[in-house]
Amino acid sequence: MPVVECDVRGARERLTDAGVTVEEGNTDHERWRAEHGGATAVAYEGKVVIQGESPEEIEALLRDGGGRAHVYFDGAARGNPGPAAIGWVVVTSDGIVTEGNRRIGETTNNRAEYEALIAALEVARDYGFDTVELRGDSELVVKQVRGEYDTNDPDLRERRVRVHELLREFEDWSLTHVPREINERADDLANDALDHD
Repeated sequence: MPVVECDVRGARERLTDAGVTVEEGNTDHERWRAEHGGATAVAYEGKVVIQGESPEEIEALLRDGGGRAHVYFDGAARGNPGPAAIGWVVVTSDGIVTEGNRRIGETTNNRAEYEALIAALEVARDYGFDTVELRGDSELVVKQVRGEYDTNDPDLRERRVRVHELLREFEDWSLTHVPREINERADDLANDALDHD
């Protein structure tokens, strides 16, 4: 549940300017509340609390926008191909902004890694970050996206194109291969989706 510390009057104006309907709060402590993109934002003194399945869009409107994020991603497949899932974590100097995971059906591990990167980029974009420092433990995906390896598989080539489309939406980006232990949280999230979904 994201909490945005802010001037709630200014935050209300940003939502209104973006076309979001803002209503009065339901209690004496609530300043106002708004629903947008599958989430509800409730303003209190000095902060806005966001609830719901997809808080990215409304949180991006409430935050000043921009800034740098570290983005970790991982895909997992049990069998190759087999049941697969993805996980991602978006972190700033303030801590974890958001994390998530989901099953993606049956596919290969490499395709799952690409799907995790795509999902992570979409989330970072929706939160309005200008710069992303991406980290994943798939050397193949990292080197294909950076152009160091060829992409012969048509499905992976298509996903690489989508990654580059998303990367163009940021002012700056980097993509680094990291050991699995550095990417542990994203890895855990992907495996949790396989274990519990």
